[in-house]
Amino acid sequence: MKLCIFCSANQQIDPDFFESARQLGRWAAENGHTIVFGGNDSGLMHSVSKAARQSGGMVIGIVPRMIEKMGKLSPWMDVHIPTEDLSDRKSLMMAQSDAFIVMPGGIGTLDELFTVASAATLGYHQKPIVLYNLKGFWDSLIACLDDLHQKGVTRKDWHSYIKTAATLSEVVDCLSF
Repeated sequence: MKLCIFCSANQQIDPDFFESARQLGRWAAENGHTIVFGGNDSGLMHSVSKAARQSGGMVIGIVPRMIEKMGKLSPWMDVHIPTEDLSDRKSLMMAQSDAFIVMPGGIGTLDELFTVASAATLGYHQKPIVLYNLKGFWDSLIACLDDLHQKGVTRKDWHSYIKTAATLSEVVDCLSF
């Protein structure tokens, strides 16, 4: 399975998130899964890709040219797919992946999550989307999504297309087809 990982490229975040990213990368490689990620050389992106590669896994980086111009290209890729911009990157990530795992991240991660979730609500794909809620990181987003559903502005209950998981074991369970 090709697992797309959406996550932070920042360094100044909870150290436990880095360890969880390494565990996810190792687990994916040891179980024959390919990592698809944004190609950045820092933050959780770096941790998950490096762990996967060092564990013998395949890593595909889908990288906007701006990341390359900034000198932030990850050395932990088997396949490097350059894109013009973030919109192209998201489209290719969606096309290249069988499932999406959303680790802690910021605005870019939220953008990626909502792009694939919106596509799922319209029927463009039925791929698993897993919100990896490490240490309650996504609790406020979960509350917001619940509130949106209660107010009737979501197409259907968001839980039908976004699963939540607090541990790697729960992530794995959410990926079962």
